[in-house]
Amino acid sequence: MKYKVNIEKTEEGYAVWCPGLPGCWSQGQTEEEALENIKDAIKAYLATIEELSKNKDSRYVDLG
Repeated sequence: MKYKVNIEKTEEGYAVWCPGLPGCWSQGQTEEEALENIKDAIKAYLATIEELSKNKDSRYVDLG
């Protein structure tokens, strides 16, 4: 699974966020570290969403 992320150089290193997942962001001293850190942030974000939607009436739709 792939997610688009935006990355920006800051005074402290690199900020990175996933525009498709509001509030999902991370950072790192290097670009590589920031990209690795956002992977963990995305996984945690998705796990939280899954937990919050547990026992809810849900459906899946195919965009293809």
